[in-house]
Amino acid sequence: MSIQSTAYIRLVLTLLGGWLLVSVLASCKKDPPKVDDPLPFVRLLKDQQFKSNILKRNIDYAVLLPVEYEKSTDSFPVVYLLHGFGDNETAWITGGLIQYYTDQNAASTVPMIYVMPVGFNSYYVNKYNGQFPYMDMFVDELVPLVDSLFRTKPDPNHRAVMGYSMGGYGAMIMPVKNPDVFKTGIALSMSFRTNEQYLGEPQSVFDYQWGPIFGGSGMSGEARFTDYYKHYSPFQFLQNPDDQSMNGLNLFFDCGDDEESLSETNNLLHSMLRDRSIQHEYRMRSGYHGWDYWKKSLPEALKYISYAVQQKPYPIENDRIDYGVEISSDKILLHQVEASEQIYRVVLPPDYGTTTIDYPVILVFHEEEINVPPLASNKILSLLNNQIIAAKLPASIVVEVPVGTEQVDFELIQNIISQFDNEYRTSDKRDEWIAIGNNSGGRPAFDLVSLHSEKIHACLLFDALLPENPEVTDTSLTYYLDITDEGLHYKSNNELYLNLRKNEVPYEYRVRQGLASDNDFLNGIFEAISFINKNLKS
Repeated sequence: MSIQSTAYIRLVLTLLGGWLLVSVLASCKKDPPKVDDPLPFVRLLKDQQFKSNILKRNIDYAVLLPVEYEKSTDSFPVVYLLHGFGDNETAWITGGLIQYYTDQNAASTVPMIYVMPVGFNSYYVNKYNGQFPYMDMFVDELVPLVDSLFRTKPDPNHRAVMGYSMGGYGAMIMPVKNPDVFKTGIALSMSFRTNEQYLGEPQSVFDYQWGPIFGGSGMSGEARFTDYYKHYSPFQFLQNPDDQSMNGLNLFFDCGDDEESLSETNNLLHSMLRDRSIQHEYRMRSGYHGWDYWKKSLPEALKYISYAVQQKPYPIENDRIDYGVEISSDKILLHQVEASEQIYRVVLPPDYGTTTIDYPVILVFHEEEINVPPLASNKILSLLNNQIIAAKLPASIVVEVPVGTEQVDFELIQNIISQFDNEYRTSDKRDEWIAIGNNSGGRPAFDLVSLHSEKIHACLLFDALLPENPEVTDTSLTYYLDITDEGLHYKSNNELYLNLRKNEVPYEYRVRQGLASDNDFLNGIFEAISFINKNLKS
């Protein structure tokens, strides 16, 4: 091959290679960048974190936004949710199912932002030695951060704190110590200790749980009451008549009657607040220390917060229950005690005239309100009679004794029982007799069961007027205590409750919203139907 041919071939190959290189480079050219699609709206923001300069560590938290947040420019109130001892920022999501419950109760609440921070085991206060100032971090870093990241209403009237157990204490103490930041606190099964309980804590428990927070580790007796503890304990600072730290706040407490000790703690705090005329709401229902109880608290707790952030007074929602068909007057047998002006009314079970059996007895001592038409007595008799007809209660003789506000002569009560016991076919089994009393009617019911436990085994007391320092030791008796959170006799009822617990006498305890009216009494009986039913069956 000639030199010219070889050169020609090399030229062709060079040109071909260049063309191929240009083609390859052209094929590798990127398309023009596309505008990213907007990220989908996420209501529940988990795994949030910020670096705290105060605590010198990362703080984990989660946020639940309202549905309305996405398509509006509105600002929203903020609720800080505090977890219990040993839990973390995920507890309200996994255990409390907070998104489900806020959605379920959306119709009765305003849209709100919920923030769930990790609380460690801090009890949400600064440690006494300054080494872990958690409350400072919360107030000075977390709250401003949330206000900067989300459309919040950044003022105390639109901030609430709600917590359970240790978080319940945090929900109480945060507004008390920072009223310029939080106006509202909702404490569910608040974990704290009365003075007596604090002194009685085993040393190992005290040194692990309380000493590291409030000081006094290794101490016993009143040495545990450090100045720092006194600053943070409501059982200490409320003893100062000049202390105003809990006045003017929106406070809601809720605790189960089966708590090991916290029911005593919360009851005493309620009593102290009542003594000081500090406005608050208090509830006690049947239940233990756990999410089963707290989740049942949420509908009213969320509604309470909703009223608070709207700066509306929380309403007394004491609905008048449907007690059923009013009993006809011919079914109410009116009697008068011999040689007395005292009357009593008897309603017999529907099948009384067609049987020869003896019947259980429901004995009701009822303080009537004056000039309330129709008579509350008829409503109570109608309610119980309708429950018997519906088989919610066993067929029973109902005896209703109207009493005045003055203390009833106990001999007179015995005469009433003797008189109707002789006239009607009443059971001779003590397990088939119960006594019910409200207000001043509570005293004869209490005395009757205490003095004649061979005759009656169960006693239901509704806002009952009781003797001072009521004492019950008979464990064969059973009690149902029901008071309204604004009733007059809260102290003596709390004393009886503590006495029953101490002596291991079976009991149930309820605190409901209300004023101890006839309507409250009717509602209380209705709620106690299952207890009455259980205690009329021998």
